[in-house]
Amino acid sequence: MPTFTNPVLAGSYPDPSVCRVGEDFYLVTSSFAYYPGIPVFHSRDLVHWRQLTHVLNRPQQLSLRGFDTSDGIWAPTIRHHNGTFYVVSTIAKQRGGSVTFVATANDPAGPWSDPVPLEAEGIDPSLFFDDDGRCWFTGCRDTVPSVAGAPGQLWMRQLDLASLTLVGPTHVLWHGAMRGAWVEAPHIYKRDGVYYLIAAEGGTENNHSVTAARADAVTGPYVTDPRNPLLTHRHRGANEPIQNVGHADLVDTIDGETWALTLGVRPINGSHTLGREVFLVPVEWTANGPVFAPESGCVRLSERLPSIADPQSSKECAEVTRRVHFGEAALGLEWNSLRGPADAFLRPAPGGTGLDFSLSPEPLTSKQTPAFIGRRQQHIRFSSRVSISFAAADPSEEAGLAVVQSQDRHATLALSVDASGTAQVVLKAWETEDRCIRVTRVPVAGSDMLLAVEGDETGYTFRFKAHGASEWTHVASIERSFFSTESAGGFVGVYVGLYGTSNGQASDNLARIHWFEYGQTPELLQPTPPNAAAEPLQVTG
Repeated sequence: MPTFTNPVLAGSYPDPSVCRVGEDFYLVTSSFAYYPGIPVFHSRDLVHWRQLTHVLNRPQQLSLRGFDTSDGIWAPTIRHHNGTFYVVSTIAKQRGGSVTFVATANDPAGPWSDPVPLEAEGIDPSLFFDDDGRCWFTGCRDTVPSVAGAPGQLWMRQLDLASLTLVGPTHVLWHGAMRGAWVEAPHIYKRDGVYYLIAAEGGTENNHSVTAARADAVTGPYVTDPRNPLLTHRHRGANEPIQNVGHADLVDTIDGETWALTLGVRPINGSHTLGREVFLVPVEWTANGPVFAPESGCVRLSERLPSIADPQSSKECAEVTRRVHFGEAALGLEWNSLRGPADAFLRPAPGGTGLDFSLSPEPLTSKQTPAFIGRRQQHIRFSSRVSISFAAADPSEEAGLAVVQSQDRHATLALSVDASGTAQVVLKAWETEDRCIRVTRVPVAGSDMLLAVEGDETGYTFRFKAHGASEWTHVASIERSFFSTESAGGFVGVYVGLYGTSNGQASDNLARIHWFEYGQTPELLQPTPPNAAAEPLQVTG
């Protein structure tokens, strides 16, 4: 039987939502404080996805300055009706819903409209278009926000499509199957005259699950499915390769199959660094409702192909190795900045020789927009390298390579100088916004360097070498769990990229980035020295 490999979108692409128009599928995911926001993907087979654009790719559409990395754009839903695409989502602040909005487009590749705020509290909004043409908005909120553990509430109002406003009464739909907090991600589907409400419960960590209820009318009352939870890995043990499964959205193929796109993580020794990824799961409909993963009862790394997919097609989550030569073309859609566009810090170098990177006074610990661009880490084993030319004029100036989980938890390998003006390669590891727990300095000669980081199951190894040198110099190794969600918190995976900062000082200095490389199967630069194994970080000078 032809198969594909899960996840179908690797790296930090959580909270997937999908819709179909003819033979085409469109997918959106959360983007948190990264800019542009809400990536939009296209597929013809549900397995291979190509990014088209972002819904929020103009500065005037939103500002996320001051937001934590794991706040920002949460859990969008995409739907299509009568030639118009709709995306509803929430801007979250301090881990709670702040503003819910809807954006529209005639073409999923854009342009998308400016967000239209909706009178809706809570998070995880969704839309359902009924057979009579009415559009129903669903969301989730706490019933008693001040009481810990109070049951969540899924609710509904009608969305007037002409004015893009919520109208009519609020209908309380369901409090979930588990009768606890965090009933989320409500999506409604209609099958043979019955309305099915699919939700997520248990939180987005180990107890995550997919649950369901059903009703004869769209506004309810909804009756809990006695088979709940319909999909979860909470019971499968620590060695299960996929964990935290939940937040599903269903879609029918043109030949009648149903599939669910759901999030999950791939932990190693109890922690994950890639973030919540997108997995594809078969669904069958029975008289009792949907059955997820009917052949196995779980989300599998290797799953049968959808019938619409070409059995001869190969499945890869990302390019094996790609080197971006800056100055040759605009940045690809895989690149993001934090909380807003980084355009003010970037410009093509003369003669197409690279990218000139200005130094922002904002460091990566800031909740503003630092001079940073990065791409998702999509593989446990990877290698990333950057060719950089930079002569720091002051110890406050640094530019180079960054591994970022959040403004609190990240590491940098950069060119700088000490107080005497001696050029250095400096590794810093930040545990919190105001606590740098490791600083390693290596004097160097020259300002043209290759900086590199390699990741594997044990940790992240940082190295450098001068242009033309034959040997790489090992700087340090950091244990992998340092960058994990379990240690650092939040909802995002690791990004790898480029940064430059003058750490609060004024500077007109520039770093020139010639190229950046990300590879899935790293060519070993050189064996890690026996005494350089990744260790729990300690404060060093």
